[in-house]
Amino acid sequence: MQKKLFLIDGMAVVYRAYFGLIRNPRINSKGENVSAVFGFINTLLDIMHTYEPTHIAVAFDTHGPTFRHEEYPEYKATRDETPEGVRTAVPHIRNLLNAFNIPVLEYPGFEADDVIGTLARQAERQGFDTYMVTPDKDYAQLVDEHTFMLKPGSGKSGELLDVPKILEQWNIETVGQVIDILGLAGDTADNVPGIPGIGPKTAQKLIAQFGSIENLLENTDQLKGKQKEKVEENKTQALLSKRLVTIKCDVPVKEDPEELLMGQRNDDQLKVLFTELEFKSLIKRLFGESPTPNSVAVAAASCGQGDLFEFAAAQQPEMQEPVPAFKTIKDVKHNYHLVTSAAERAALAGKLAGTALVCFDTETTGLDVRVAELIGISFCIEPHEAWFVTLPPDRGQALLALEPFLPILQNPDIRKVGQNLKYDISVLKWHGIEVRGELLDTMLAHYLIDPDQRHNMNHMAETLLDYSPVPITALIGDKKTDQKPMRDVDLDELCEYAAEDADITLQLWHKLKPMLKERGQERTFYEIETPLLPVLAQMEYNGINLDATALGNYSEELATKIDELEKAVYTLAGMEFNLNSPKQVGEVLFDVLQLVEKPKKTKTGQYKTDEEVLSTLAPDHPIVRKMLDHRGLTKLKSTYVDALPKEVFEPTGRVHTTFSQAITTTGRLSSVNPNIQNIPIRTEEGREIRRAFIPREGFTLLASDYSQIELRIMAELSGDPGLREAFIHGEDIHTATAARVFGVAKDDVTREMRSKAKMVNFGIIYGISAFGLSQRLGIPRKEAQEIIEQYRANYPGVQSYLDSTIEFAQKHEYVETITGRRRYIRDINARNQMVRSGAERNAINAPIQGTAADMIKIAMIAVQKLLDDRKAKTRLLLQVHDELVFDLAEDEADELIPLIEEKMKSAIPMEIPILVESGTGANWLEAH
Repeated sequence: MQKKLFLIDGMAVVYRAYFGLIRNPRINSKGENVSAVFGFINTLLDIMHTYEPTHIAVAFDTHGPTFRHEEYPEYKATRDETPEGVRTAVPHIRNLLNAFNIPVLEYPGFEADDVIGTLARQAERQGFDTYMVTPDKDYAQLVDEHTFMLKPGSGKSGELLDVPKILEQWNIETVGQVIDILGLAGDTADNVPGIPGIGPKTAQKLIAQFGSIENLLENTDQLKGKQKEKVEENKTQALLSKRLVTIKCDVPVKEDPEELLMGQRNDDQLKVLFTELEFKSLIKRLFGESPTPNSVAVAAASCGQGDLFEFAAAQQPEMQEPVPAFKTIKDVKHNYHLVTSAAERAALAGKLAGTALVCFDTETTGLDVRVAELIGISFCIEPHEAWFVTLPPDRGQALLALEPFLPILQNPDIRKVGQNLKYDISVLKWHGIEVRGELLDTMLAHYLIDPDQRHNMNHMAETLLDYSPVPITALIGDKKTDQKPMRDVDLDELCEYAAEDADITLQLWHKLKPMLKERGQERTFYEIETPLLPVLAQMEYNGINLDATALGNYSEELATKIDELEKAVYTLAGMEFNLNSPKQVGEVLFDVLQLVEKPKKTKTGQYKTDEEVLSTLAPDHPIVRKMLDHRGLTKLKSTYVDALPKEVFEPTGRVHTTFSQAITTTGRLSSVNPNIQNIPIRTEEGREIRRAFIPREGFTLLASDYSQIELRIMAELSGDPGLREAFIHGEDIHTATAARVFGVAKDDVTREMRSKAKMVNFGIIYGISAFGLSQRLGIPRKEAQEIIEQYRANYPGVQSYLDSTIEFAQKHEYVETITGRRRYIRDINARNQMVRSGAERNAINAPIQGTAADMIKIAMIAVQKLLDDRKAKTRLLLQVHDELVFDLAEDEADELIPLIEEKMKSAIPMEIPILVESGTGANWLEAH
């Protein structure tokens, strides 16, 4: 069997894992960013599964200076401070590596790549194949017949680079020339100077011509102009840079490659550590089980042979916190009652009727509220005691059995507690039962307290109650293919499971209620999120008509256009090929047609043909424009036009999307099955999809849309006189901005000026940079910077607001909407500039976007109350971004439209006038 040694560059993989999840960091219940730990361990497990190493080790850099610093003190001097999430990850990773029994290598005065290079060379002499696991390009210089570079992240198995791939990627003749290119070009990350004015591409050309830095320096007479001057002036610096980037392969390591055997992992210790970090998915992946409290408690108490002292000795100094040992239903005294007879139901209903607050939870046959049948319903009014009412399989009989509980469910004076209550009230609604009374949803409470966390009951129970509920898989089985129906579960087991759900949910409410007050979220919870819950349930129940025939015709029309575009591309290419194959597209564009001299390639060596690449080529090449049009229409057809008719619910003939309140961190609603929010409206073809959404018979569609709401909120929050004046006087804000920024009269503003001003107006809300603006407008960065500076000069209140918002976030690590909704900005004080900049952009945007979200939510609550109070035939159907869509009874139009607009305008009182534009039509496109 071939010996396979895997040497992992610890910090390089940690950094890659951290930044790989930077947009959606993994935060545990303690508020720790554990993205780097999670990503590192996933990479490690992927390696073990895919490559089955026989030997393995992880090398870490040390904190002190290295031999490179002695030669060049400025080495790595320009590096940002280590991000907090990376710094705190390393101790956890060390503990985990210890549990995996994987050696950790560190040598003061040397970097990880030197240690890895040394061991790789030794291993080769001893008959190993060595795999250097790192995203660091410098390692390419070490690749040879038995030494490979494995870059994590490119698919589960990573990108494996051998000698041919290195030569191809670097465009060199020998692997050793990697060092020459790195030395010439320098490295800004490590502050390796190289030769000024020579970047990687120029360095590649020079090494292709001269073979090495030394040969280049001996033949500078063959160079010309400034390049010759730069090279001759920086000869010493070039040679220094080459020495700095050369990986040292004679570090005095103590370990022999043969000693780095893949050891036996300590499963008990791993379970403890994974549980502490809240890595449930990794526990399941590695052990095929959930982190049960008993197994964790055993692991915590005994490491291996039950020796408490052995476990204590095995722990690293960093492991100071106690390991959570969750309680379960077996550990906690409880009194759960199974209710099966009419007499028992009547007695329970009488007991519940005298309470001011009741927690309830439904058990059903499935997750689709439209077709799910009720199996039972559980109730709880005091912790540790609950009742599970079983219901007959026959729908009519089930409704009869529920009758004693209708006075409780429909009593507006009894508050209802539940977890994801919209599901429960929707199931009952589809059974003809309306739940009334204030709805206190633990999922929504937790979402407001910490939007970045997971909000499922099990997670909350473990983090807030130190309790692990019975998993549903304990009743129906783990494997989906073998799971049995809930109706077939033993009644006593089902009672324990269902009653526990209601009991734990009530306990969670008692925990979460004071936390809402502590976090300042009472207004958002009681006045926005919970009153919105029944509104959304009603909207989902209402659904919207879809003209499936029209979409079928449009699909055929698109198919014809797609076919025409395909033929046009073949004509321009002079050949037929698979337009859906990136490989073939790349070969045609860059090998056959040779559109560019040096096309970009992916990590696997394939030509890049993504939308970004093609968009840059489109203005100059008709074939690329046709390809992009073909891609756009193909996606539109498959994702929307062909998919939407499948979402029609046959019994109603309507589409019933599901709205989610607890997904986005800004407070915006999202929707699924189908995702109404993402129906494209930027292109004529995309907008055409809206034509298929039609009113019910005898109605017309009404669309009421906030106009430029985020800009108006910016004007309100910033108090800037210029913005306020433009909105108060009803001016076109983009024209007004263009006039100010470009110093011209409003009548002299050109379309191009207005377009640029519009981009700046909206870009400022999202913290746009000069680089970002230059990319979006296709203008030089200097010009973009000048436009932004002019904007700041003309709207000083905006800049003052942005500065004060960031300052507030830095002090409190959160920002708030006008209503008090918080978004936590945990990286706002990060030492790493890139991480901090992203946090600052979020801090700027969240109060504006979140206030817009709150405004339309408050409006929806008010509008629904208006419709209910007037017993109107008109129905609220959809919320999409800043727009509400209705089935409007035509005889109610004159009266209702002004009232709906007024409810929307007054949702959050502001000094800046809020504009709502309404339209009606025979379909959504006409109404919009």
